[in-house]
Amino acid sequence: MKLTFLGTNGWYDTSTGNTPCILVETENSYIVLDAGNGFYKLDNYINGSDEKPIYLFLSHFHLDHIAGLHILNKFSFKQSIRIYGQSGTKDILNNIINYPYTVPFDELPFNVEINELKEGRTNDPFTIQCGFLNHSSRCLGYRFEVDNKVIAYCTDTGIHENIVKLGKDADLLITECSFKIGQFNPYWPHLNPEEALLMARKSGAKKLALTHFDANIYRSKAERDEITSQIDTESPEIIVAHDNMEITI
Repeated sequence: MKLTFLGTNGWYDTSTGNTPCILVETENSYIVLDAGNGFYKLDNYINGSDEKPIYLFLSHFHLDHIAGLHILNKFSFKQSIRIYGQSGTKDILNNIINYPYTVPFDELPFNVEINELKEGRTNDPFTIQCGFLNHSSRCLGYRFEVDNKVIAYCTDTGIHENIVKLGKDADLLITECSFKIGQFNPYWPHLNPEEALLMARKSGAKKLALTHFDANIYRSKAERDEITSQIDTESPEIIVAHDNMEITI
């Protein structure tokens, strides 16, 4: 299973990176996590003749997580895209992905299906567990069990018990890392490196990948890479994500 970080900034694009998007290539499908501006790179990895289904999972509706959807009409995918999100996803996306902002779903050259999820588990199209996190608006975290691997994705959140539940014994826990060490804002919850590591250790995850670095706080790649010298990185293994980074689990 291969993961490619297409966008690793939070809030806005900079020379350091685009806003959030992660591509997970499994044996039988493509899983896309959020649709920030890194979403435009998707066709660098999925060609127009590929028939493996594409599943897009949205955490929430802040624009840095959905803005990339406005360029769907540039893609030449043969297969359809199935979008998953919390209750209200259909109405919100049909309002935004529409005139006068962009080309609406029903005029795209491929089919788009929108599915709304509740907290809990489902086995369609593979085993998925989701739960709400601690953010300024309702934000879903996810756990995927596919190809005998477990990946958890928990972005835009402060410390929350659902991170531990979703990341339990995961092969890879992906969390946001908007703040630097010691930073905290109870009115706009996000994680700093120490808190992300605490969540990973409580969950028993084998690896922790940090992404969604606040573009106004982490202004260079070097500032991200300093994290590994500032906290204990022995257990679990910590991956500091950068745009276009590929990892295999």
